[in-house]
Amino acid sequence: MPTLLAPAKINVTLEILGRRDDGYHTLRSVMLPIGLYDRIELEPSETMRLSVEDPALGTDNLVVRALAGAGVRQPQSVVLHKQIPVGGGLGGGSSDAAAVLRAAMDGRLEAHGGADWFGIARGLGSDVPFFLAGTGALVEGTGDRVTAIGALPAWWTVVVRPRASVETADAYRQLDARRASDGGWPSRPRSTSASLAAVDALQRADFAALHAALINDFHDVVLAAYPAVAQAHAALSAAGAQSALLSGSGSCLFALFEDEAAARACAARLDATTIEGAFTVPLHHDAAWR
Repeated sequence: MPTLLAPAKINVTLEILGRRDDGYHTLRSVMLPIGLYDRIELEPSETMRLSVEDPALGTDNLVVRALAGAGVRQPQSVVLHKQIPVGGGLGGGSSDAAAVLRAAMDGRLEAHGGADWFGIARGLGSDVPFFLAGTGALVEGTGDRVTAIGALPAWWTVVVRPRASVETADAYRQLDARRASDGGWPSRPRSTSASLAAVDALQRADFAALHAALINDFHDVVLAAYPAVAQAHAALSAAGAQSALLSGSGSCLFALFEDEAAARACAARLDATTIEGAFTVPLHHDAAWR
């Protein structure tokens, strides 16, 4: 049975466009998978079993839900090796679920045929459809509109994990309060969107243009509310990172580099006393997009 790799993601743009009457927020974001992976080991079993180091992750785990959603007939013994920080805005749980769905889609897991895989992904979580793309993508709506970008440049990233986690719901509360005090949601026409500019920069492998497009609407509000995240941002900037940015709703931050040497030089200069940890990894490249 397969061992599945589930990549983390970073948001090089994240525009929160508004809050719907049902409480969901609409967004526009460019997400990129990176070479930081959870590993999922599957083996046929008489009953469904999940082994994971953190017992808290065994409750309503997305891997188990994805196996059920995909209609995998044979019960599985699952060992989940977590490397992607929980509560870091890197999409680990969503990627784990998508890795299971992709294995079912391509026949590595025996599942029911004719499934609406994208619909199953949407039901599991708003970031799960993105991870089905296998590459960077423009994500819109509530995460339900995903447009793959294509093969990604051979760039690298340094991801810093602060000594804090951020609950997504709390980040949205902070942002909603900020927008209310500022008089409402700013107009973000699609034609002048930073996210569309980022897509163009990635497809042209224009590193400077991508840096000019970087944006995350959660960045300032999360740094203001979480001193440990602000401290980690300062550490990454002090190490020489250009335009260090929050990923998702946080708490992890990242900086992009054109090559491995520059990324590792920055990581070597990090003040380890101010952060929980750091990862120096390339953008993830799926064989289907080479």
